[in-house]
Amino acid sequence: MKNYTITVNGNVYDVVVEEGAAGVAPKAAPAAPKAAPKAAPKAAPAASGAAGGVKIEAGAAGKVFKVEASVGQAVKRGDAVVILEAMKMEIPVVAPQDGTVASINVSVGDAVEAGALLATMN
Repeated sequence: MKNYTITVNGNVYDVVVEEGAAGVAPKAAPAAPKAAPKAAPKAAPAASGAAGGVKIEAGAAGKVFKVEASVGQAVKRGDAVVILEAMKMEIPVVAPQDGTVASINVSVGDAVEAGALLATMN
């Protein structure tokens, strides 16, 4: 089995694909959309406070269009923390749970790769 992350119309899906026997087509079983897409850490934080235990990462490559939250701000699950711009679309990156923003690791105008660490929260 192989795991893939696929983005369709801004919705991120985790998909597990099973390899079939010769002549048998593989089966795909999509999972439910995620509230906060996965990502890999960014090299160096641009503006940060104390790092939190919950990572907020970019689900797609793009440019930081707007930083909606600030360090120390209380956020609820689903609140926009950072807005990315990709292919002339604004993509909100949201808090995966209720908590407090511990650090903002990007600035407006930064180019980020999919998986980049944008912020952390407690």
